[in-house]
Amino acid sequence: MSYPLHIALLTISDTRTRENDTSGDTLEALVTSAGHNIVARELIADDMYQLRALISAWIADPNIHCVITTGGTGFSARDSTPEALIPLFDKQIYGFGEVFRALSLTTIGTSTVQSRAFAGIANTTGIFCLPGSTNACKTGWNAILKEQLDSDHKPCNFIELFTGKKSES
Repeated sequence: MSYPLHIALLTISDTRTRENDTSGDTLEALVTSAGHNIVARELIADDMYQLRALISAWIADPNIHCVITTGGTGFSARDSTPEALIPLFDKQIYGFGEVFRALSLTTIGTSTVQSRAFAGIANTTGIFCLPGSTNACKTGWNAILKEQLDSDHKPCNFIELFTGKKSES
């Protein structure tokens, strides 16, 4: 990877604390081991308006290239990540959720239909929303994001879109 991104991580949960946020810890380890920089890490409750406020601030921050969230993508009454964030997107990355669910089918079977993993772009900031399980975070990073956030990955990646920097040919 020739161009490290500045990435913000967010755990969305009513029950987790920083001490037991295994999904956030896993994402932080995976992101930093790939050479990217964690510029913010937060944990907030499943509250649509708090979520929109924080993500909107990160979208407006020119120092943040990408946001990765974990949690709030299920179907419980409090899960509102898609409803909160999709209205903020300039464009959705439909393939992200589709590929995530296809990959998850091999590990969790048809339970993958209950995953509302999704992604989009707002103000040139990539936003990738994963389910709250540690395994879902590993799948999302290792099977999709690690390559798509790598400036050396061919035939294409998100680096130029998020940073304005052209990948080396």
